[in-house]
Amino acid sequence: MIGKSPYSIIYSKYVTEKSVDISNKYKFITFKVSVCSNKYDIKYAVEKIFNIKVISVNIINIKGKEVKFKNNIGKRKNWKKAMVFLESGSDINFSEFK
Repeated sequence: MIGKSPYSIIYSKYVTEKSVDISNKYKFITFKVSVCSNKYDIKYAVEKIFNIKVISVNIINIKGKEVKFKNNIGKRKNWKKAMVFLESGSDINFSEFK
């Protein structure tokens, strides 16, 4: 947390069909976050940026796929996904943020 801006920890909201279905049942939001961040950094960043109370954070490390393009083998970047569980009654309105 020291020396890190909350905006350098959280990159974007990560929306998939599965995350939308589960977030309708439970109160959580999925974000794409920095690879070097931990649960405490993510919790701090979400609470600072959106002014809401976070209950818990789950983190998933996604390995980059190997891809082949014109007989060259490469690899996509590794990235990290965070599932942030919110307190009941709190919600994030993303239309306010650009």
